Amino acid sequence: MLRYDVEGPVATLTIDDPDRRNPLSGEVMEAMHESLRRAISDSDVRVIVITGQGEKAFSAGGDLSGGFFDDPIGLHSTRGLISDVFRLMRTGGKPTIARVNGHALAGGFGLAAACDIVVAVEWAKMGTTEMRVGLWPMQISAILMRVMAPRLALELMMTGEVFLASRAMQLGVVSKVVDSMAVLDEAVSEYVDRLLAVSPAAMELGRDSFYRVQDMGLDRALDYLQSGLTALTLTEDAREGVSAFVERRPAVWKGR
Repeated sequence: MLRYDVEGPVATLTIDDPDRRNPLSGEVMEAMHESLRRAISDSDVRVIVITGQGEKAFSAGGDLSGGFFDDPIGLHSTRGLISDVFRLMRTGGKPTIARVNGHALAGGFGLAAACDIVVAVEWAKMGTTEMRVGLWPMQISAILMRVMAPRLALELMMTGEVFLASRAMQLGVVSKVVDSMAVLDEAVSEYVDRLLAVSPAAMELGRDSFYRVQDMGLDRALDYLQSGLTALTLTEDAREGVSAFVERRPAVWKGR
Protein backbone atom coordinates (compact mmCIF):
# COMPACT_ATOMS: atom_id res chain seq x y z
CA MET A 1 0.00 0.00 0.00
CA LEU A 2 3.04 2.26 -0.31
CA ARG A 3 4.98 2.57 -3.55
CA TYR A 4 8.62 3.61 -3.61
CA ASP A 5 9.88 4.97 -6.91
CA VAL A 6 13.19 6.62 -7.77
CA GLU A 7 13.74 8.70 -10.89
CA GLY A 8 17.16 10.26 -11.02
CA PRO A 9 17.75 12.25 -7.82
CA VAL A 10 14.07 12.15 -6.73
CA ALA A 11 12.45 9.46 -4.57
CA THR A 12 8.64 9.42 -4.55
CA LEU A 13 6.65 7.71 -1.79
CA THR A 14 3.03 7.12 -2.83
CA ILE A 15 0.33 5.95 -0.42
CA ASP A 16 -1.54 3.57 -2.71
CA ASP A 17 -4.97 2.73 -1.32
CA PRO A 18 -7.24 5.23 -3.11
CA ASP A 19 -10.46 3.30 -2.59
CA ARG A 20 -10.11 3.92 1.15
CA ARG A 21 -8.68 7.45 0.71
CA ASN A 22 -5.11 6.35 1.38
CA PRO A 23 -5.30 5.70 5.15
CA LEU A 24 -2.20 5.74 7.34
CA SER A 25 -2.42 2.19 8.61
CA GLY A 26 0.32 0.65 10.71
CA GLU A 27 1.56 -1.21 7.65
CA VAL A 28 1.70 2.01 5.61
CA MET A 29 3.56 3.91 8.30
CA GLU A 30 6.05 1.08 8.76
CA ALA A 31 6.65 1.00 5.00
CA MET A 32 6.96 4.79 4.91
CA HIS A 33 9.54 4.76 7.69
CA GLU A 34 11.57 2.11 5.87
CA SER A 35 11.21 3.95 2.53
CA LEU A 36 12.36 7.21 4.09
CA ARG A 37 15.41 5.46 5.54
CA ARG A 38 16.09 3.97 2.12
CA ALA A 39 15.86 7.35 0.38
CA ILE A 40 17.99 9.09 2.99
CA SER A 41 20.73 6.45 2.77
CA ASP A 42 20.77 6.56 -1.04
CA SER A 43 23.48 9.07 -1.97
CA ASP A 44 21.92 9.56 -5.42
CA VAL A 45 18.60 10.74 -3.95
CA ARG A 46 18.49 14.44 -3.14
CA VAL A 47 14.76 15.22 -2.88
CA ILE A 48 11.90 13.17 -1.39
CA VAL A 49 8.30 13.62 -2.59
CA ILE A 50 5.37 12.22 -0.58
CA THR A 51 1.94 11.89 -2.20
CA GLY A 52 -1.23 9.83 -2.43
CA GLN A 53 -2.64 7.78 -5.28
CA GLY A 54 -5.59 9.16 -7.24
CA GLU A 55 -7.27 12.54 -7.34
CA LYS A 56 -9.43 12.41 -4.20
CA ALA A 57 -7.14 12.06 -1.21
CA PHE A 58 -3.56 12.62 -0.18
CA SER A 59 -4.53 10.77 2.99
CA ALA A 60 -7.64 10.87 5.13
CA GLY A 61 -5.59 9.97 8.21
CA GLY A 62 -5.32 6.96 10.47
CA ASP A 63 -7.04 3.68 9.71
CA LEU A 64 -10.12 3.53 11.97
CA SER A 65 -11.41 0.24 10.58
CA GLY A 66 -11.81 -2.92 12.65
CA GLY A 67 -9.25 -3.55 15.36
CA PHE A 68 -8.62 0.09 16.26
CA PHE A 69 -9.35 -0.61 19.94
CA ASP A 70 -7.92 -4.13 20.11
CA ASP A 71 -4.67 -4.81 22.00
CA PRO A 72 -4.07 -1.25 23.31
CA ILE A 73 -0.54 -2.04 24.51
CA GLY A 74 0.55 -3.55 21.20
CA LEU A 75 -1.06 -0.76 19.20
CA HIS A 76 0.71 1.83 21.35
CA SER A 77 3.99 0.88 19.67
CA THR A 78 2.37 0.80 16.24
CA ARG A 79 0.99 4.30 16.76
CA GLY A 80 4.50 5.44 17.53
CA LEU A 81 5.44 4.84 13.91
CA ILE A 82 4.10 8.24 12.90
CA SER A 83 6.39 9.81 15.50
CA ASP A 84 9.31 7.88 14.03
CA VAL A 85 8.38 9.11 10.55
CA PHE A 86 8.19 12.73 11.73
CA ARG A 87 11.59 12.44 13.44
CA LEU A 88 13.17 10.92 10.36
CA MET A 89 11.72 13.58 8.08
CA ARG A 90 13.18 16.29 10.30
CA THR A 91 16.62 14.77 10.81
CA GLY A 92 17.18 13.01 7.48
CA GLY A 93 19.06 15.89 5.87
CA LYS A 94 17.10 15.76 2.60
CA PRO A 95 14.29 18.14 1.61
CA THR A 96 10.76 16.76 1.49
CA ILE A 97 7.86 17.92 -0.68
CA ALA A 98 4.21 17.02 -0.04
CA ARG A 99 2.36 16.63 -3.33
CA VAL A 100 -1.16 17.03 -1.96
CA ASN A 101 -3.39 15.58 -4.65
CA GLY A 102 -6.59 15.65 -2.61
CA HIS A 103 -7.96 15.74 0.91
CA ALA A 104 -5.39 15.73 3.72
CA LEU A 105 -7.18 15.14 6.99
CA ALA A 106 -6.17 14.18 10.53
CA GLY A 107 -2.90 12.23 10.29
CA GLY A 108 -2.77 12.99 6.57
CA PHE A 109 -2.80 16.70 7.35
CA GLY A 110 -0.01 16.17 9.87
CA LEU A 111 2.06 14.20 7.37
CA ALA A 112 1.73 16.95 4.76
CA ALA A 113 2.54 19.66 7.31
CA ALA A 114 5.67 17.76 8.36
CA CYS A 115 7.14 18.19 4.87
CA ASP A 116 9.41 21.14 4.12
CA ILE A 117 7.34 22.27 1.12
CA VAL A 118 3.63 21.61 0.57
CA VAL A 119 1.98 21.96 -2.86
CA ALA A 120 -1.77 21.32 -2.93
CA VAL A 121 -4.67 21.29 -5.37
CA GLU A 122 -7.23 23.97 -4.56
CA TRP A 123 -10.06 21.52 -3.85
CA ALA A 124 -8.09 19.64 -1.19
CA LYS A 125 -9.84 19.75 2.18
CA MET A 126 -7.62 19.84 5.25
CA GLY A 127 -7.95 19.81 8.99
CA THR A 128 -7.46 17.94 12.24
CA THR A 129 -10.76 16.07 12.39
CA GLU A 130 -9.90 13.73 15.26
CA MET A 131 -12.21 15.58 17.70
CA ARG A 132 -15.18 14.61 15.53
CA VAL A 133 -14.67 10.97 16.55
CA GLY A 134 -13.68 11.59 20.16
CA LEU A 135 -9.93 11.57 19.60
CA TRP A 136 -7.16 14.19 19.65
CA PRO A 137 -4.35 14.79 17.10
CA MET A 138 -1.64 13.93 19.60
CA GLN A 139 1.69 13.60 17.74
CA ILE A 140 0.41 15.83 14.95
CA SER A 141 0.10 18.73 17.38
CA ALA A 142 3.89 18.74 17.82
CA ILE A 143 4.21 19.44 14.09
CA LEU A 144 1.38 21.95 13.77
CA MET A 145 2.51 24.20 16.61
CA ARG A 146 5.85 24.50 14.80
CA VAL A 147 4.45 25.44 11.39
CA MET A 148 1.65 27.80 12.41
CA ALA A 149 0.72 30.07 15.30
CA PRO A 150 0.19 27.74 18.31
CA ARG A 151 -3.11 29.35 19.31
CA LEU A 152 -4.50 28.87 15.81
CA ALA A 153 -3.32 25.28 15.81
CA LEU A 154 -5.10 24.71 19.13
CA GLU A 155 -8.31 26.23 17.79
CA LEU A 156 -8.26 23.97 14.75
CA MET A 157 -7.58 20.90 16.87
CA MET A 158 -10.35 21.74 19.38
CA THR A 159 -12.99 22.45 16.74
CA GLY A 160 -12.06 19.89 14.10
CA GLU A 161 -12.64 22.55 11.44
CA VAL A 162 -12.21 21.47 7.82
CA PHE A 163 -10.96 24.05 5.33
CA LEU A 164 -9.62 24.31 1.80
CA ALA A 165 -5.97 24.46 0.75
CA SER A 166 -6.17 28.24 0.32
CA ARG A 167 -6.93 28.62 4.03
CA ALA A 168 -4.07 26.25 4.88
CA MET A 169 -1.80 28.50 2.85
CA GLN A 170 -2.92 31.51 4.90
CA LEU A 171 -2.11 29.53 8.05
CA GLY A 172 1.41 28.87 6.80
CA VAL A 173 1.04 25.11 6.27
CA VAL A 174 0.77 25.08 2.46
CA SER A 175 3.45 26.63 0.25
CA LYS A 176 1.51 26.82 -3.02
CA VAL A 177 -2.04 26.13 -4.23
CA VAL A 178 -2.74 25.08 -7.84
CA ASP A 179 -5.93 24.62 -9.83
CA SER A 180 -5.34 21.30 -11.59
CA MET A 181 -3.47 18.03 -11.36
CA ALA A 182 -1.33 18.98 -14.36
CA VAL A 183 -0.27 22.22 -12.69
CA LEU A 184 0.32 20.29 -9.45
CA ASP A 185 2.95 18.15 -11.15
CA GLU A 186 4.48 21.20 -12.82
CA ALA A 187 4.73 23.03 -9.50
CA VAL A 188 6.30 20.04 -7.75
CA SER A 189 8.81 19.70 -10.60
CA GLU A 190 9.67 23.39 -10.33
CA TYR A 191 10.37 23.04 -6.61
CA VAL A 192 12.45 19.91 -7.27
CA ASP A 193 14.54 21.76 -9.86
CA ARG A 194 15.15 24.65 -7.48
CA LEU A 195 16.22 22.30 -4.70
CA LEU A 196 18.54 20.39 -7.01
CA ALA A 197 20.19 23.61 -8.17
CA VAL A 198 21.74 24.34 -4.78
CA SER A 199 24.57 22.73 -2.84
CA PRO A 200 23.64 19.37 -1.25
CA ALA A 201 26.11 20.03 1.56
CA ALA A 202 24.64 23.44 2.35
CA MET A 203 21.14 21.96 2.11
CA GLU A 204 21.87 19.25 4.66
CA LEU A 205 23.72 21.44 7.15
CA GLY A 206 21.39 24.43 6.76
CA ARG A 207 18.15 22.46 6.90
CA ASP A 208 19.37 20.55 9.94
CA SER A 209 20.26 23.77 11.74
CA PHE A 210 16.84 25.28 10.96
CA TYR A 211 15.02 22.46 12.73
CA ARG A 212 17.49 22.09 15.58
CA VAL A 213 17.22 25.69 16.75
CA GLN A 214 13.41 25.66 16.89
CA ASP A 215 13.44 24.43 20.48
CA MET A 216 16.50 26.37 21.64
CA GLY A 217 16.70 29.61 23.55
CA LEU A 218 18.07 32.60 21.67
CA ASP A 219 21.60 32.54 23.10
CA ARG A 220 22.03 28.81 22.56
CA ALA A 221 20.59 29.07 19.05
CA LEU A 222 22.96 31.87 18.07
CA ASP A 223 25.99 29.94 19.37
CA TYR A 224 24.85 26.80 17.53
CA LEU A 225 24.32 28.69 14.27
CA GLN A 226 27.69 30.41 14.55
CA SER A 227 29.37 27.00 14.81
CA GLY A 228 27.20 25.79 11.95
CA LEU A 229 28.40 28.58 9.70
CA THR A 230 32.02 27.72 10.47
CA ALA A 231 31.34 24.04 9.72
CA LEU A 232 29.72 25.02 6.43
CA THR A 233 32.72 27.10 5.35
CA LEU A 234 34.86 23.96 5.66
CA THR A 235 32.91 22.14 2.94
CA GLU A 236 34.09 21.82 -0.64
CA ASP A 237 30.73 23.11 -1.84
CA ALA A 238 31.16 26.39 0.05
CA ARG A 239 34.58 26.96 -1.52
CA GLU A 240 33.22 26.08 -4.94
CA GLY A 241 30.17 28.31 -4.53
CA VAL A 242 32.18 31.35 -3.55
CA SER A 243 34.73 30.72 -6.31
CA ALA A 244 31.99 30.33 -8.91
CA PHE A 245 30.38 33.58 -7.75
CA VAL A 246 33.65 35.51 -7.98
CA GLU A 247 34.51 33.96 -11.35
CA ARG A 248 30.96 34.46 -12.67
CA ARG A 249 30.41 30.86 -13.67
CA PRO A 250 27.95 28.11 -12.66
CA ALA A 251 28.95 26.19 -9.56
CA VAL A 252 29.68 22.46 -9.80
CA TRP A 253 28.48 20.91 -6.56
CA LYS A 254 30.17 17.88 -5.03
CA GLY A 255 27.87 17.47 -2.07
CA ARG A 256 30.69 17.51 0.45
